[in-house]
Amino acid sequence: MPLHHPPTSFSAANADGKNPINFLYFPPELVAVDHINTAIRNCDANKTLVALMKPEAQLPVVHPFAAAVYQTELFNLQQQNARYLAHDELSIAVEMLSAVVLLNQALGSKDILAIKNHLRNPSVGFNNVEDENFQRYADTLLSIKSEASSQGQDYLSWNDVQNCIDMVNMQVQEENDRIVAVSYINEAIDQGNPGKTLETLLLPTVKLHDVNPTNARHYQDVLHDAKVQKCKESHDESAVLWLDEIQKGINDANSNIEKAANLALGTSMINNCLEKHDSQPVLDILQSPKFGLRVVPECAETYYKNLLEAKNLKTKEDSSEGPWLKLIMKNRYDYYYNVETGESTFVPPEGFIPKTSWLTSEEIQTIVGQVTADYNREQLWFANENLILQLQALARGFLVRKSYEERKGFLQKQEPSVIKIQASWKGYKQRKSYTDRLRVLQGNVAAIVKVSCSMLSKVFSLWSFFQNEEIVKIQAFLRANKARDDYRTLIGAENPPLNVLRKFAYLLDQSDLDFQEELEVTRLREEVVTKIRSNQQLEKDLNLMDIKIGLLVKNRISLQDVVLHSKKLNKKSKNQVEEMVTGDKQGIKGLSKERRKQLEAYQHLFYLLQTNPMYLAKLIFQMPQNKSTKFMDTVIFTLYNYASNQREEYLLLKLFKTALEEEINSKVDQIQDIVTGNPTVIKMVVSFNRGARGQNSLRQLLAPVVKEIMDDKSLLINTSPVEVYKAWVNQLETQTGEASKLPYDVTTEQALEHPEVVNRLESSIQSLRTVTDKVLVSIFSSLSMMPYGMRYIAKVLKNSLHEKFPDATEDELLKIVGNLLYYRYMNPAIVAPDGFDIIDMTAGGQIHSDQRRNLGCVAKVLQHAASNKLFEGESAHLSSMNTYLSQTYQKFRNFFQIACDVPEPEEKFNIDEYSDMVTLSKPVIYISIEEIINTHSLLLEHQDAIAPEQNDLLNELLKGLGAVPDVESFLGEGAVDPNDPNKENTLSQLAKTEISLSLTSKYELQEGEDQDLKGLMIKTKRLVVDVIRTQPGDTLLEILEIPASAQQESEHLKVVEKRAILDSKTPEKMKHSQSMLEDGQLPIEQKKRKIQRNLRTLEQAGLVSSANKYQEIINEIAKDIRNQRRYRHHRKAELVKLQQTLSALQSKTAFYEDQVNYYNTYIKTCLDNLTRKNSRRSIKLDGKVEEKGSKKLKHTSLKYTAARLHEKGVILEIEDLQTNQFKNVMFDITPGEEMGDFEIKAKFLGVQMEKVELHFQDLLQMQYEGVAVMKMFDKAKVNVNLLIFLLNKKFYGK
Repeated sequence: MPLHHPPTSFSAANADGKNPINFLYFPPELVAVDHINTAIRNCDANKTLVALMKPEAQLPVVHPFAAAVYQTELFNLQQQNARYLAHDELSIAVEMLSAVVLLNQALGSKDILAIKNHLRNPSVGFNNVEDENFQRYADTLLSIKSEASSQGQDYLSWNDVQNCIDMVNMQVQEENDRIVAVSYINEAIDQGNPGKTLETLLLPTVKLHDVNPTNARHYQDVLHDAKVQKCKESHDESAVLWLDEIQKGINDANSNIEKAANLALGTSMINNCLEKHDSQPVLDILQSPKFGLRVVPECAETYYKNLLEAKNLKTKEDSSEGPWLKLIMKNRYDYYYNVETGESTFVPPEGFIPKTSWLTSEEIQTIVGQVTADYNREQLWFANENLILQLQALARGFLVRKSYEERKGFLQKQEPSVIKIQASWKGYKQRKSYTDRLRVLQGNVAAIVKVSCSMLSKVFSLWSFFQNEEIVKIQAFLRANKARDDYRTLIGAENPPLNVLRKFAYLLDQSDLDFQEELEVTRLREEVVTKIRSNQQLEKDLNLMDIKIGLLVKNRISLQDVVLHSKKLNKKSKNQVEEMVTGDKQGIKGLSKERRKQLEAYQHLFYLLQTNPMYLAKLIFQMPQNKSTKFMDTVIFTLYNYASNQREEYLLLKLFKTALEEEINSKVDQIQDIVTGNPTVIKMVVSFNRGARGQNSLRQLLAPVVKEIMDDKSLLINTSPVEVYKAWVNQLETQTGEASKLPYDVTTEQALEHPEVVNRLESSIQSLRTVTDKVLVSIFSSLSMMPYGMRYIAKVLKNSLHEKFPDATEDELLKIVGNLLYYRYMNPAIVAPDGFDIIDMTAGGQIHSDQRRNLGCVAKVLQHAASNKLFEGESAHLSSMNTYLSQTYQKFRNFFQIACDVPEPEEKFNIDEYSDMVTLSKPVIYISIEEIINTHSLLLEHQDAIAPEQNDLLNELLKGLGAVPDVESFLGEGAVDPNDPNKENTLSQLAKTEISLSLTSKYELQEGEDQDLKGLMIKTKRLVVDVIRTQPGDTLLEILEIPASAQQESEHLKVVEKRAILDSKTPEKMKHSQSMLEDGQLPIEQKKRKIQRNLRTLEQAGLVSSANKYQEIINEIAKDIRNQRRYRHHRKAELVKLQQTLSALQSKTAFYEDQVNYYNTYIKTCLDNLTRKNSRRSIKLDGKVEEKGSKKLKHTSLKYTAARLHEKGVILEIEDLQTNQFKNVMFDITPGEEMGDFEIKAKFLGVQMEKVELHFQDLLQMQYEGVAVMKMFDKAKVNVNLLIFLLNKKFYGK
């Protein structure tokens, strides 16, 4: 039986075991092919894939992930081949499909190298693949693939890929053809043949647009010029035009031709109108775009008239005139236009003769432009007639003044001659008068004798009259007036006379009263500084006590911890504080002799730090913020004695200014950083000015109005709709005695739906405005009470930000100033007046919640107004106040502007570079040994950053000091018994010992140092004062040149002896340098010689001049007299201020002592309660309290993976570590020996990385302060609340 059955019968026959033909043998390969065709026809992709992958099919590799592709493509191929695919067809198709599948996979992963390799694969069978185009193929395929994916097609077929290859090949071919065409164009341009150029421009391969064959000549010219220009600019003679440049040349040429044709047509139309004397169309033609002129309709007649006159001036010679107009395009290309035929050309026409009787386009444009300019100028004169009259008046005035000055100059030039003439004439008249009078007297001798006797009698009677008491008073009054006039001359004249200065030189002497006042100021300043330091320490301890009692209430620490801290607090408040206030401060003499030199070196160091703010400013920013804050609170304010006098306030402000400018320049990248961040200097300035010295300006500024708000019991402000709603519901239930049907929990929107809530809210807003206005009046009217330091730093802040951000507006700068003056300085004191000494509080007293809410609402409104921030979003229900906020902001804006208008510290405090050299006493600071050592250590640690220059004075002083001493070596041998078992505690107590340092400069003028001009000037002034007091004269030069008389020498000797007696009584700290004392003992003539030597040195330095008889040094002495008077007034004012400050500090100390007593009473009550309840608790021998049944602290460690802690919410994230890696991090939490201490170790893949000590009390402190997230190991962010919960649960059973 022949086997000619259709192939489909193989599968049917073999499938039935009972078929009689199943004994025949069919090759496995054909059976597999039969199965494949069947699966393809059934459209089952999975079965098709299985059939294709059978080994019997002997087909190329099949990729399972592309089953759908095989099914689709093979099905289509099967339909094209009589529904059956033979083995060879399947083999070829599968091979190509597998290759295409892999190519699609590479396209999906955007693997360029794989794409190229698959394209090169010969099995894929792509045609026309060029090696140099592989990158283009890959890029285009990726683009097509991306577009297909966006349309839902995830697969590119073989045909898609082949079409892409053909398309790329075609694009490359077109590009090559275009490049060739561009080279042809450049060659044609170089040949200068317009026809050839046009032929190349019209090549279809180059694809240029808008090529007009009639413009061939102009194309040639424009493209040739463009090419020449490109060669010139690129300095390359072989440069060629690119395609876009050629297209631009064609566009420019077409534009030129169009403009030239319009201009020629317009010119022709204008001339035709002129010939026809038709003026009507002229204006319309000129206004058309053909001329591109700015035409004024009012000048229409003038245009026509001037154009007609110009045309009439043109000569008309019929024999020589032609029909052609010639135009020049862009001052380069000629254009010819036939006015009769309308023909145009770029080549001079044969027999070219211009039409000379017509106006050219240039002439028309010039005439029209001139008329328009004349009209505009005329209108300008009319519009500015008043200004012109003023200008003429100014010019005439100038000419008159010039004439007057010339005449005046002439007269001044002839002044000597005029004086001679006048003197001669006056002399003649006086001689003639004298001769006439003498002649009269000689003729009346007898009568003169009688008159003389009568006059003598009247003189005697007048003498007796002037001996009257009233006359003496009048004379005293006149002398006093003269003295006042002299003093006004001294302080007001630019160059006060020497005779006036001599009268007031005695004011420079120091009296016993001066010394007494200076000593009293020094004593009070010491008490104030010491009191401030003790109060600060006491306040810190009280705050810590607050926290500990709070933790005790939460049962987080034991009662014993609170009792121990209370004992320390009592000890400090009773013993240590008293010792700090009343105990004598140790100075240099208080230490051993061998340590005196080192302490003097520290005096020089602290003087340099105090007077040169750059060192401390740099040091602040070199330290971490927590350390810098502590450093500022202790050492810096101590170094400046809490600004207890003008000199130290001046220097402290200089430090603030320098540090603020440094911080803005180095750390502020955007102007808002000052607001959003917490700048160190701003924080320091605000903290200091809020009352660090006990001078609480905020109390004076805000206390009256805050007290008025708190005392108003009827005032109830609530701007929260939900709270107002709840209060209303509670009131309803109280009044009716029935449960309200209204829901209790509502949203803001739901609460505002009730009219009663809206009415109550409006009432609160009205009250809020009234109260806010009172606070505003208090603030705006009390600008003078605001500390000068705050206002000056606000000025520095504004100027520094303006310098760094010059584009910032005035509003932006004033908002930053407002953030400092209001938000940081005033706002906290309004919100919490009890925390800033604005109001007096008794120990344990608290502000009522209603009072607190009233103040908070006022502060919120003021905060929004100061920053010009309107009520929006969650506060939209307060939007009715937005107009009020805007108006208030304008008031705040003016307030901030005025606040910044303050003089510089030099002017405010009257301090200059000589101030330290002429003050009566040396500056003294009171500082502990521990603070000295810490400062020395910090300076050495950051020396390179603070003083990078090798020859810096700070480096020299630090080198002289050497290494940082410890307390024992600082005090010297014998200060502590080496066998003392409590040596460490003793040293710790001694480290807190305060000593007084009299600050001096190491680089003051020494004997014979004439280079120090400041010191030389001071010495010379002292010598000049000594000389002019005993020897009078009109000028200093005259006094120095005339020898002193014996009487003057004697008077000078008395002055020297009197000064020696006064110096012997002067305290050591207030004595002048030895060289000045020795100069004061010199005889007057030696002083004069020394003055002359010093003046020559000062003149060489340009400080004085002999040309004006050394008036400069006289002016400096006058300035010293004025400053001495001011200094005495300031000192008296400072005495009063220090006494007030000390009184305020003592009141504050009394309040703190009341607080200590209150805490003692509370702790005693706790202990008593503990004793009564000993049945439930027992006190151990170590004093710790143990709750019955409570679990003891587990000492076993806990281990958690970071993934587990992340699930619990304890770990939020770990920097540089993905969440899926948290399982590799292990945290080991082990309790320490002390209660509440934990050690946490971190391991990664079993390798220990880091460990950290954690104090449970610190966590509670952070929770108390509202800190929700903390960093651990500087990498892991931890939820503080959940960590506390975990530790409580696992270690405390809570």
